[in-house]
Amino acid sequence: MPGWLASVIDAHVHYWRVDRGDYDWLTPDQPICRDFLPGDAAPLFEAAGIDGIVLVQAAATEAETRFMLSLGETDPRVRGVVGWIDMMAPDAPDRLADLARNPLLRGIRPMWQDIAEDTWLLRPEQDAAYRAVIELGLTFDALARVRHLVHLPRLIERHPELPVVIDHAAKPEIAAGRHAEWRAGMATLASFPHVRCKFSGLITEAAPGATIDALRPYADTLLELFGPQRLIFGSDWPVLTTRLDYATWWDWSHRLTEQLSPAERDAVFGQNAIVFYGLHGTVAAPTGTPAG
Repeated sequence: MPGWLASVIDAHVHYWRVDRGDYDWLTPDQPICRDFLPGDAAPLFEAAGIDGIVLVQAAATEAETRFMLSLGETDPRVRGVVGWIDMMAPDAPDRLADLARNPLLRGIRPMWQDIAEDTWLLRPEQDAAYRAVIELGLTFDALARVRHLVHLPRLIERHPELPVVIDHAAKPEIAAGRHAEWRAGMATLASFPHVRCKFSGLITEAAPGATIDALRPYADTLLELFGPQRLIFGSDWPVLTTRLDYATWWDWSHRLTEQLSPAERDAVFGQNAIVFYGLHGTVAAPTGTPAG
């Protein structure tokens, strides 16, 4: 493990077991339509020096959230889980409170990117669920695309105490070379000082066979807008494997942030996730390390 890191966290990992039957977006023709479980990931994490991970939902069911929580009970690398609830359900706050009895639950994520209605997250029926997230000390992962960036600020303004992290940098359209609209939307989100962004998912938005140079303008923009205190490293494994292996993304992530100081890298690759998610069982940052 690089000596400058106090605790290394991959803040965006998925585990799934296909025979559970609730991964509707997976189809048999996809190479990732198979089981991905802790035993598959352990050698990759060991080689990269990953101390802990955040498991993130991949199915729109509470059953999958409970499945992830159960994995966390036996896998010490799981430091937190971002789950799912039906935010439109009248009893959503009670459902969330029940899940949160397990301290591994650190947040929720609706699958916004798959919902046709771009303003779905703004429906007033969900306000009680957002308030419950805040009251329970949880977080909110925004699974957004570029088309959602004009709407997400309204959600943040409506719920200013909601801890928000933007997943996969809102999936910029790297393959098409589109940058301006994405940058403008991300700049607006970055103007809210409590909003974080995951340094993840960039390679899967690039063209097949893309090199690291295709990602640099987007990585540089994220560093410019959010700074090292508000970026959180994630791999999006195993979705990542449709383009790169874990070791290569780990290497590219460091090359794309090579201008940072050791303390700033410590923030991006560990401490920011620990602070945002309130992760358990992690090493505290040394004195002087950014903790934002």
